[in-house]
Amino acid sequence: MDARQRTRRNFLTALSLGGLGLTGFATRVRAWAGETTAAGTQPAATGSTGHAAAGAPAPVKPQPVTPHGATSASPATTASPPPSPTPMRLISNSGGEETPITMPVQALLRLMEGNQRFALNQTTTLNESPQRRAALAKIQAPFATIFGCVDSRVPPELVFDRGLGDLFVIRTAGHVIDSAVLGSLEFGVEELHIPLILVMGHERCGAVKATLDLVSKGGRANGDIQALVNGIRPAILATLNTEGDAVERAVVANTQATVTQLKRTPILSEAVANGRVMIVGGRYDLDSGIVTIIG
Repeated sequence: MDARQRTRRNFLTALSLGGLGLTGFATRVRAWAGETTAAGTQPAATGSTGHAAAGAPAPVKPQPVTPHGATSASPATTASPPPSPTPMRLISNSGGEETPITMPVQALLRLMEGNQRFALNQTTTLNESPQRRAALAKIQAPFATIFGCVDSRVPPELVFDRGLGDLFVIRTAGHVIDSAVLGSLEFGVEELHIPLILVMGHERCGAVKATLDLVSKGGRANGDIQALVNGIRPAILATLNTEGDAVERAVVANTQATVTQLKRTPILSEAVANGRVMIVGGRYDLDSGIVTIIG
């Protein structure tokens, strides 16, 4: 098995989507949300969603959101045959047309397609042409919000192989939430109608490690760095007496806690309850380049 085959195997294993693998996940997502009936109801073959596949409670049945990339000639709302279990089609972002996103799970699938390309070293030419810049000069319509860490090794546009105008990115050390972050996330949902928020933690997070050291030894961080410590501390305390690598445990707990915190805010919780938005957590592996859905 060569290096590329090992990377692909690791990607499919690490995806953590109910044991489906990427192809199975794509088929299940399309069966669950890719086609709607004329009455606006979902097909019978519902399958796992991004939430359920990650072990979280299944969300309520989503309602269609404003299509991203749709034109005035919108697709017909008549029922279509269930998708066949064929290998996933990797969508190029190098200038070709993309299928409009009408459901949050479709946005998640598009993100994971891009991460697969990145992890396999099969990235496209990013959509950053003069024509793309001109098209975005007057309007933006990103299909996903990435709330992640400031770490220079985790640039979302590269990790998900996306171009200009595709992602709405918010970053703080350890993805700690404050009022500016929350307002930005709410702006993305309310004004830009973004259907997906992915909270992305990562392997060997320096902010998490520094907080772990402070909590273990006692003491206080300098200046406003203490605000980061205060935000990450609950995840450290929740995992202090559990087995395994302390930093890794805290990274996962911190990501999951951030997802939970966002789901409890008034605007975002309403959007989730109405099926307009999905909020999920992910962990980026610095070595493999793989993003794993963790909650």
